Amino acid sequence: MPQEQTKDLCKLTRDKLSEASQLLVDFLDHIHLPKLIEESEQGENQERFLKEFLSDLRRLSVTCEQGYEKVSLVLRRVKFNEDFAEKVLNEIVRTCIYNFYYPKNEVYEEDGRYSYTNRDTIQFREEPPPSLKAITLNLSKLFEVLRDELEYYEMDYITRARMKVGTS
Repeated sequence: MPQEQTKDLCKLTRDKLSEASQLLVDFLDHIHLPKLIEESEQGENQERFLKEFLSDLRRLSVTCEQGYEKVSLVLRRVKFNEDFAEKVLNEIVRTCIYNFYYPKNEVYEEDGRYSYTNRDTIQFREEPPPSLKAITLNLSKLFEVLRDELEYYEMDYITRARMKVGTS
């Protein structure tokens, strides 16, 4: 991939991770379990699900902040290092994007069949309170852009490095 294109992807990734981090921080700083239970139609029957959901969002928040810091470091360097940038982008795919689409507690999952029906692709294990559903669907729009743009980096970094050596 041309160096300028890799640099542009790093900028896009930094911007999207910054946006995702800000959404998560704002949400997690202003919400707590009792408020979500109150907002939920199922009340305390949903407490375990809500704890798992918040745990997944906290984990995602940390990985997004770390990814943002790493891609910012790539862009701050005086001389752009394409190999380092590709390694960081691959790591972001494997941490941030995978943590969003495959949350540890499986509180939701993506059903790609819905992408063709103009419906949300995120399907929840249980119906979440409106605020939790809203942040998840907002995040899904950001991560969909990131996943589409970084599709190339889903391929194993070592495999790509070997392919580069083979074509040189």
